[in-house]
Order: sequence, then C-alpha cells, then structure tokens
Amino acid sequence: MIGRRQLDLHVHTTASDGALSPRQVVELARRSRLRALAITDHDTVAGVAEGQQAGRELGVEVIPGVEISVDSPGGSMHMVGLFIDPANPTLAGWLEDMRRARAERYPLIVARLRELGVDITEAEVEAEAGESVIGRPHVARLLVRRGVVRTHQEAFQLYLGTGAPAYVPRRRVGSRDAIELIHRAGGLAILAHYTSCLKNGNGADFEKTLRELCDQGLDGLETYYHSFSPEEERRALSLARSFGLLRSGGSDFHGPAPPGYRLGLRPRVPPRVLRALKRSCRRARGNGVRGCA
Repeated sequence: MIGRRQLDLHVHTTASDGALSPRQVVELARRSRLRALAITDHDTVAGVAEGQQAGRELGVEVIPGVEISVDSPGGSMHMVGLFIDPANPTLAGWLEDMRRARAERYPLIVARLRELGVDITEAEVEAEAGESVIGRPHVARLLVRRGVVRTHQEAFQLYLGTGAPAYVPRRRVGSRDAIELIHRAGGLAILAHYTSCLKNGNGADFEKTLRELCDQGLDGLETYYHSFSPEEERRALSLARSFGLLRSGGSDFHGPAPPGYRLGLRPRVPPRVLRALKRSCRRARGNGVRGCA
C-alpha cells in the first residue's frame, strides 16, 4: 500500500452500465496506484463479489456499494450507498424488483425508437448489455455503434434523455425509503453529484431539500466529483459543513472516457474522507444512530 493514497468512492462496472468488468476496474485501480475504491453500480450489487476478490488478490480495498435513483422532496436524484451488506435480504429483494422494472422498460424504449424510424431490436440491446442490468446507456452505445448518432451524449440529447422522444420514465423509490434501505443493509446514504439536482430545476429550494433529506437520515454528500468546478466543489464542502454531513465522492467512472474523467485521478479524494466514513459507519452499527449530526 506504500505510495498509494488515491481513492475513488463512485465507480461503475459491467454489472450495470460500465465498460470494464469488476476485475478489470480493480486491475486499473492497482495500475493507477489507488488504495481503495467503491463499486457503486446502478440498482445492483452483482459486481461486488468479483471486485472484492480481485481486491484481495491485488491489494486494493474494494468497498461494497450501490447507486439508487430516488424521488425526493425536491425532485429526482441519485443516492449512493457505501459499506452495504450485499447479501442483505431486504436490499436483495428490492434490487430484484428493480431488475424486473428495468426489464419492462427497455422494450418500451426500443418500441419508441422504432416509431421514430430507428431500426434496432430488443435482441440487439440485450446483446449490447450482455450479463449487465440493462439501462439506457446500453441503448446509447448501440445507437453509436449503428451510426445513428455520433456520441453517447448525442444519443441522450436526441432520443433517450428526460423529455426526449424515446424517453420512458423509470421506476424510482422515495428518498426516505432509499435511505432506510441503505441503512438496513448496514451502509451510509450519500447524496450523489448534487449539481444534477440543480439542473433538474431544484436550485432555488436545494438547501430546503437537503434539510428534508437530513431529517430522513441522510449521512453524507459527494463533495468531490469529476465534473465539479472549483466553485461547485467549494459550495459542496460548505453545504457538508453547514448540514453536518460526511464528505464523499469520486469519478463516477464508467470506462475509457474523455480527459478529466479518469479513475481515481479526478477528483482527488483526500484519505481522511475514507477514515471519517469508516468511523461513522462503525459508530452507526454500534449504537443504531444514523443520519445528520
């Protein structure tokens, strides 16, 4: 571990919509001299066991996590659960429900695309996803590969993003239930990339929303994120201090991507962040108290 101090607490693999397998992500973390990373796939923990096994072999700490899409008092947002028990039966049951909901969603997206003249099939989307939980990014990759669009971003802008012609709303869980679900699985509930909440039109009332999330038991806020400007990072740190929230964050790594979106290198998460998260998790498990200070 000597010389390896970097952390990345928001990472995706092929278990959801990442481009690298859990083992490949850990191997990249080793080459990038990371000491620890959290596997936080969308609505699944299927990649955690493989990642942790690779971590034990390669000397990289792999933290079990998950990323959940939620509806909050201020709109839709993402919640990251860190240090969860992947085998928790309550969590496992909910994730199975979400898997079924995703399986019902993507055929509707394909149908809308075909109505728009985009000739793709459900079988092609399934092949693109492989063993992963099928999501819109797999459809986007297929559209790029077929030459329908030039980039992943264009696929979302023209077809798949919220309000676009082929968009189909997905099932979400309420923020209170999501936080409780993460806590029941022994984890810490962290609000991810708060700037996405602002883009969803929640800017004016965001601090009110954050207070309501704290009242529901929110533990932390991503204060480090690959796309944060210096001002956005300063605001995140200020919010964390004001609301007594733990700090967290990471690259939201999905695979090879443009400069600045690299595993463990941007943002640089201080090692003290992980130490504080671990202390809080131990205290919470010891006395049953969770949420904002």
